[in-house]
Amino acid sequence: MTVPSSPDRPDPSPSSHDDPVPVDTTAAEPFVGFRADQLAGFRIGVTADRRSEDLIAALERRGAEVLHAPTLRIVPADQDDRLVSDTRAVIAARPDTLLVTTAYGLRGWFEAADAAGLGSDLIDVLGHARILVRGPKARGAVRAAGLDDDGMSEQETTASLIDRVLDEGDPLIDPPLRDRVIAVQLHGFVDHDQLDRLTAAGATVHTVAPYSWTTPADPQRVSRLIDATIAGHLDAVTFTSAPAADALLAAAAARGLTDRLVDALTGDVTAVTVGPVTSAPLTAAGIPTLHPDRYRLGALVRLLCEHLTTQRVRTVDTAFGAVELRGRSVRVGEHTTSLSPSSVAVLRLLMDAGGAVVPKTRLLAALPEANDEHALEVAIGRLRQALGRRELVATVIKRGYRLNA
Repeated sequence: MTVPSSPDRPDPSPSSHDDPVPVDTTAAEPFVGFRADQLAGFRIGVTADRRSEDLIAALERRGAEVLHAPTLRIVPADQDDRLVSDTRAVIAARPDTLLVTTAYGLRGWFEAADAAGLGSDLIDVLGHARILVRGPKARGAVRAAGLDDDGMSEQETTASLIDRVLDEGDPLIDPPLRDRVIAVQLHGFVDHDQLDRLTAAGATVHTVAPYSWTTPADPQRVSRLIDATIAGHLDAVTFTSAPAADALLAAAAARGLTDRLVDALTGDVTAVTVGPVTSAPLTAAGIPTLHPDRYRLGALVRLLCEHLTTQRVRTVDTAFGAVELRGRSVRVGEHTTSLSPSSVAVLRLLMDAGGAVVPKTRLLAALPEANDEHALEVAIGRLRQALGRRELVATVIKRGYRLNA
């Protein structure tokens, strides 16, 4: 389930990967309809690592409860001998073209070069290269370093950046692609297929990796995120990179929980990503995703707010006043409380029926742990107690239950 977009939306190819999205707090904060209670009652999982505090803060400012579990950790390579060695190789090769994939990576590379005493030489060499960037954040980092770029990929993906280079592989271009030296600043996920496209065209390729992905510092947090998703304790899970999505699926597979995780993310828990490339691993697993047209964190937050407040808020007038269900939070008059996942499932069905009788068989189907009418009666009893008005849920003998509307 994706948001309608223009025809030039990127193809969500698994061979390309979004990098961790830099947070533009000026774009993320002021948007029409912001309210401090916008996400009150909703619980959201966050899988991001780098600058995840910005995403978490944006959600919590809107009233959400956040479960943070980085599925991967970004490790800077500023003290890595290999990064220094690769930087020396780039300086010696004097590349004709530099491909910049992330602002974070480029800044880290320049900082590491400065620390090794290579900063001025690197800037001088790159000042004579043709620089192409993957997106506007990378362009900003290039210009902040006193350099300039010659263009940006159409779709803000590594694949489309390589497409641009290959499309310019005209023998009349000086030098032709077969004789060109190309430096590539890599992000956390090394896309060997894209690099192979350059070498297959005859280019000499030098790469630098200012940071890399590694396992999370606390794998138990990832397990708790998986368990909460499967149990229905979350309303949505957010993803800002394809490797992070892959890592969550891999962690579930390691525990034999893939099918249950996929079922949850195709049911009541919504997977929300920053763009179609990030969505690719989830799509391949059969999980529908939401993503904004503009691949930025602020747009993700806006889309998530819109989806939850329009699709996951129910209000029904009853004999005891309005009942409002927001995620796991229910309000009856002045009484507000949090419900268990099973109580939420039952109340959703009763509210959707609008006072009509909901058969016992249908209610039982919404409660996988309830296998007989006694278990359903226990679940209804707990719901009545949580609502604070037992009369709100009426029993219809031999048929089922309904709201007392």
